[in-house]
Amino acid sequence: MKNKNETTGVGSAQTPGTNNKVWFITGASRGFGRIWADAALKRGDKVAATARTLSSIADLNDKYGDNVLTLELDVTKPEQVKRAVTQAHAHFGRLDIVLNNAGYSLVGTIEEAGADDVRAMYETNVYGPLAVIQAALPLLRAQGSGHILGTSSNLGHVTLPVIGYYCSSKWAFEAIHESLAAEVKNFGIKVTIIEPGAYATEFGSQESLKFAAGLDIYTDYKAQFFDSLRSMERGDPNATPQAVFKMIDSENPPLRFNLGSHNLEWTRSAYAERLATWEEWGAVSSSAQGVSK
Repeated sequence: MKNKNETTGVGSAQTPGTNNKVWFITGASRGFGRIWADAALKRGDKVAATARTLSSIADLNDKYGDNVLTLELDVTKPEQVKRAVTQAHAHFGRLDIVLNNAGYSLVGTIEEAGADDVRAMYETNVYGPLAVIQAALPLLRAQGSGHILGTSSNLGHVTLPVIGYYCSSKWAFEAIHESLAAEVKNFGIKVTIIEPGAYATEFGSQESLKFAAGLDIYTDYKAQFFDSLRSMERGDPNATPQAVFKMIDSENPPLRFNLGSHNLEWTRSAYAERLATWEEWGAVSSSAQGVSK
């Protein structure tokens, strides 16, 4: 059993002059949620770690003692969300970082996925984070401080086929956080959307993917798509904590924060193409303006 104050390992070096922070993290059982929870605890921060199944994060108690509070949380249950956020705040006395990390991807073409499948994904990817934000805001306003983080994706700017509904949930997620940032700035609350590129996390596991019922007409197309994904270069998720810490410890963290070296190139290309199309059709678009009488 490690001493709860031990600070060896990934993310162990606390930034000079930075006070220890208190985190509330959803989806802390695996992937970025688990990696960042571990790294934050190793550097001396305190963490309220939540997951659907408490046993999946129980080992954190043995590792970090009183510095961690583990809570069972299904983000699709608003009352449970409110209780968890309130309990975490009461336990530690404050919340500095509220990280919405829980989410999954729906795999299926636009034609294949049923409305129930899409709604269920939105319950976790959009309405769940919204419940966390709405539960935390009164507490953060009372503090006069706080930093809301949302794990999005580079797919919040660009899209891929076969996971178009997942991409759409991230576009909605980004719009909500961008509006939120403007609304809460005067309360001393910061907002950052974290946009990872492709990383070798458990996000591709069965627990993080839901598959829509397939149509034979798309079988070959989806096979080609998955072949292309398998050949994609993936980053090491354990390389991310220090970058995240530099961002949250800064005086003026960005609204959008890329993780990985390929995001900017892909996004820049996508927006260049959009701008070129809008410019090409600019005269036709402007002709539709008219003058209201």
